[in-house]
Amino acid sequence: MRAEDLRIDMLLEVDAREGVRFAGERALILDAVAMGMLRKQLVEMLGLTGARAVLTRFGYAHGWRMAEAMRTGFQWSSDAEWRAAGGLIHTLQGLIRIRLEDSDPLAARGVTVEDSYEAEQHLLHLGRAEAPSCWTQCGFASGYMSRAAGRPLYVLEDRCVARGDAACHFAGRTLEEWGSQLEEHLPYFQGEVLDASLHQVASALKRTERKLRERARVLEQVVGEQEGPGGLVARSPGMRRVVDLARRAARSEATVLVIGESGTGKERVAKLVHEESARAAGPLVAISCAALTESLLEAELFGHARGAFTGATHERVGLLEAAAGGTLFLDEIGEMPLGMQAKLLRALQEREVRRVGENHSRPIDVRVVAATNRPLAEEVAAGRFRKDLYYRLRVVELTVPPLRERREDILPLAQVFLVDAARRMGRAAPGLGTDVADQLQRHDWPGNVRELRNAMERVVALSRGARVELEDLPEDVRVALPAPSLTGAVRTLEELEREYILAVLARNGGNRTRTAQELDIGATTLYRKLKSYERETRRRKR
Repeated sequence: MRAEDLRIDMLLEVDAREGVRFAGERALILDAVAMGMLRKQLVEMLGLTGARAVLTRFGYAHGWRMAEAMRTGFQWSSDAEWRAAGGLIHTLQGLIRIRLEDSDPLAARGVTVEDSYEAEQHLLHLGRAEAPSCWTQCGFASGYMSRAAGRPLYVLEDRCVARGDAACHFAGRTLEEWGSQLEEHLPYFQGEVLDASLHQVASALKRTERKLRERARVLEQVVGEQEGPGGLVARSPGMRRVVDLARRAARSEATVLVIGESGTGKERVAKLVHEESARAAGPLVAISCAALTESLLEAELFGHARGAFTGATHERVGLLEAAAGGTLFLDEIGEMPLGMQAKLLRALQEREVRRVGENHSRPIDVRVVAATNRPLAEEVAAGRFRKDLYYRLRVVELTVPPLRERREDILPLAQVFLVDAARRMGRAAPGLGTDVADQLQRHDWPGNVRELRNAMERVVALSRGARVELEDLPEDVRVALPAPSLTGAVRTLEELEREYILAVLARNGGNRTRTAQELDIGATTLYRKLKSYERETRRRKR
């Protein structure tokens, strides 16, 4: 028979118990988007060079195996028929669409391919490429043709849709025919590039492990104990409760709502929930619901089809799909528009999404952790947040206390941030004196942990010695007064006023004019009070 007579039913066998066979060999049915996500992960892990090497070698083995399988069932009359059959098989498998009359890559003009899944997925997950990117298909065609012809043949791509060309174009030649043009591409077929990339990755991982061990050792020396799970420092009882509850919640698939003021570390808590869960090997994808308009937020979460709106030149996977097998962190969920709230609720309840511009749903496998600095119960009462979504999100609710309510954590956190900032700036971490430590604990930290981190970065940048000085602290931290506390017997307001006025006067170095201005009282009033304090002191000494 001729290659052009080849049909899918001649190659594909489906058995309810034994599965799928293609050309007599066991075959797998893989989703194109899943393969695209694998490509993205490979690029992120190994870089473009390493990912190309992996996919080219994979394609080569696939093509070689396919040619061997075809040899057992078919006998073609010429090498051209073998090559035509290879192109048709590629089309039947859904990898490309190719015209049979233009299916010989060894022809002078090469082969123009329509609708390459690989170019489509590269655009979808990685954006426009700088070079031809149908690596698997180059490998497949090379492996198939080499096995069919009994001699090495190499297929290269010189035009690619992923690069912005109108179509993908391939050409195949022998090593001698390619000449010097093949030099930069040959290592991808032979494994050297892959070996080098894997070596680089292994070396990078070892360096990272050494840095983490060193960081843990330094922190243990400086702070006196190791960081807690998820990089959290939790000495205070309130924060310990949050960490304990987060770790217990992580063991389930329950949706988690993290509540707390801005800067308290809600994303760190969400990271802890992810890392302690069965989904830790999957991605942790984060998005701020306050940073995008409603239409953009919908496209980001649910994805969109090609042509769904102006500028949608290719289809895009939404974050609810991209986080498959992992966790989606929805920050500032209280800022989400009501219309989007209804769509998110449906997605969470039905475990499926519908991309913008499509009329069919896709299943999702994702765990959602949301966070907000708004009192959502009050937002529900005011009609600004859906009650049903609120209860759907707060299956487990974690309330992260502000830093002013967890003062036991202030100094350990400050020391951690000092070490981190010093490492980034290539400097030795300065120490905290008792006066600076007292001042840090006096401040109310309205910006919470984020404010403390920024303050410690400033300290490292400005410090001139081995210890932090008061003048290195930000102004609002430096002038913070002791927080009033009730210890021992109840004292009169007159006694408290006396101590407070004298404390402000001492901080101002005895400058009465400035003290009166800060206390917002007249200078005469201040002088009169100070005189009365002096008389009282002399009377007590008698």
